[in-house]
Amino acid sequence: MVREKLEELNVPFEDVVVPDIRMFRKQVFEVSGQYYVPVIKDGDLVLSETRDILAYLDDRYRVGGSGPKAAEKFAARAQSQSATLGDDDEHPSCRLS
Repeated sequence: MVREKLEELNVPFEDVVVPDIRMFRKQVFEVSGQYYVPVIKDGDLVLSETRDILAYLDDRYRVGGSGPKAAEKFAARAQSQSATLGDDDEHPSCRLS
């Protein structure tokens, strides 16, 4: 749904494929502090709930939306980055270049 919304709004994005097994989703954890997808990072804003992501994309990128000010409106729903991994994170990370 998120990819479809990004395409509908003609927003360029990097589609990152992550493992099916949650504990192997290192780059997801590094960005959002949790292992669930979808996650979107737009500048400093990180959202991980599908409804929040879709609402943000509409508000940020649709014609007549809030534009860059949308990030301020959605900041309360944002995920904070975690500096540490959990106890089950003994597997090597996949890194984004």
